[in-house]
Amino acid sequence: MKNLLTTLITLLIAGGIASAQTDVLQLNLMESLEYALENNVDAKNAKLELLVSKATVKETMADGLPQINGSFNLNYNPEIPVVFLPNEPPFGDPSIPSDVIPARFGVNYSSGLGVTVSQMIFDGSFFVGLRAAKTLNELTQFDLEKTENDVIEAVKKAYYGVLVNQRRIELAEANLNRLDDLLAETKALNEAGFSEKIDVTRIQVQRNNTSSSLARAQTAYEISKQLLKLNMGLPKEYDIEITETLQELNPEEELNTLLAMEGMRRVEEDQLQKNLELTRLDFKNNHAQYMPKITFNGNYQRSGAGNSLSGTYNSINWFSSSLLGVTMSIPIFDGLAKSARIQKNRIQMQQLENQQFFLQDNIALEIYQAKQNLRNDIEILRVQNENMKLAQEVFDIAQIKYNEGVGSNLELVDADAALKDAEINYLSSLYDGLIAKVDLERALGILQTDLNF
Repeated sequence: MKNLLTTLITLLIAGGIASAQTDVLQLNLMESLEYALENNVDAKNAKLELLVSKATVKETMADGLPQINGSFNLNYNPEIPVVFLPNEPPFGDPSIPSDVIPARFGVNYSSGLGVTVSQMIFDGSFFVGLRAAKTLNELTQFDLEKTENDVIEAVKKAYYGVLVNQRRIELAEANLNRLDDLLAETKALNEAGFSEKIDVTRIQVQRNNTSSSLARAQTAYEISKQLLKLNMGLPKEYDIEITETLQELNPEEELNTLLAMEGMRRVEEDQLQKNLELTRLDFKNNHAQYMPKITFNGNYQRSGAGNSLSGTYNSINWFSSSLLGVTMSIPIFDGLAKSARIQKNRIQMQQLENQQFFLQDNIALEIYQAKQNLRNDIEILRVQNENMKLAQEVFDIAQIKYNEGVGSNLELVDADAALKDAEINYLSSLYDGLIAKVDLERALGILQTDLNF
């Protein structure tokens, strides 16, 4: 079932609502994926391509049905053609000095109505073509699934990018607030004569750097939102707000389940199998070209003529004719073109079979690499999280010592810089872990497993 939010957005867009105030849409990951599968340009085109393939099946089936055509003609001869006859007995005319006699055969007006019917009786390539059209339709369905997988992967990565940048802003704002308080305290101490001017300068430099980091984080956040909207197919006049946190999307038990899973059949394997089937059918079709083709033909014609237009359509000047027949077309020699196409099909099948073996090995390697990368990223994330906590402890101790007058300003500034570096490293490893998780889901072939429509 389509999400209610998706329906609402579609109705708003269709209504052409224009407003100077940007509409803010609250989305979670599932709603973002559902919307993307309905509105992403690649996903929509893949669905349209599926409709094209279904129409192709009907088009191929039509070749095996009776073909009926009607015709009508009206001809006017301003000058009736001349036919020359020999001026010889017994039809010769001695009064004509020439050795030929010009004669006009025909009338000024002629008209006709007709209908022709043809029905294929036997054509080996037709049945092969019908199977190929159905196989193409199945391939298009797998192409749609592959496109949807690509969309899901892109949306998930963009969605995680928004969350990470959002968290980066929160940490930068917390750092900036902490430094603002510290700067105010240090200025007060300096004015009271308990600290030097250089202490204020150090913290001011640190505060300026943190402010620049916050501005970069805000810019990255806006860019990541635009990227997410682009992958979703969401119009740019809408703003989005994520309603989930990173912890909600990345529970430890889910990661452990992923690491223990075996790979499912990948859609790329199905695509390659259908391409191989299409090549085999083309191989059979080229063999069928050596067989004769038998077609039934029928024709019924009513013709009339006259020296005037009104006389042409007089019923006494109209006559009927009909024809029934069977045509057999027998191929004899085509310059070895069919033989060359068959040889090409054999080579193409060998290529696709080689690709099948390579794909299976490549998928196994992808799963292995993705699991190893995720395990490494989880361990790195654990270490960076611990480092961030330790850096926070170091900063808290340095601040207490500074406030009590037993610590230096330089020690406090260094502790703040180390805390910022630890936070940046933690966020980078967190994003890497999220991307590794998506890569493993793709390698296992389960990107769409949790989607229920």
